[in-house]
Amino acid sequence: MKIAKDFHWEMAHRLPYHQGGCQNLHGHSYQLNVEISGTVLPNGMLMDYSDLKAIVKPLVDELDHAFLCSEDDELMKSFLKGKFFKVVYIPYYSTAENIAGYFLDKIAAQLKPHKHLRSLKIRVAETVNTYAEISVDL
Repeated sequence: MKIAKDFHWEMAHRLPYHQGGCQNLHGHSYQLNVEISGTVLPNGMLMDYSDLKAIVKPLVDELDHAFLCSEDDELMKSFLKGKFFKVVYIPYYSTAENIAGYFLDKIAAQLKPHKHLRSLKIRVAETVNTYAEISVDL
């Protein structure tokens, strides 16, 4: 059985190494799709959607209306220093692929105790036309 839940947030970022427009500070209306699969419990549920939300929403809230900044982006770190912006620093570039991996690692760690779950799939969309997807067996 599979279930999924969608989450949305607004976030700014930039890719300092990019040779196109993405090197500039810009933002997206992100969509996260979290899909889990496994064996349905005796109560008829794979997992209560509110329990899944309790795991994922704090992660999304941390990024909502934030600037996601690579620890290697010295230009932005210098600009942001001492200012009162909501910034989340990460040890890699803020590509859709890396953001998907970020969510996968954090969510999988919280789902591992649920032995009836078999897999987790994460899809992060930056636009309606583009997304990155990653999955793991639990």
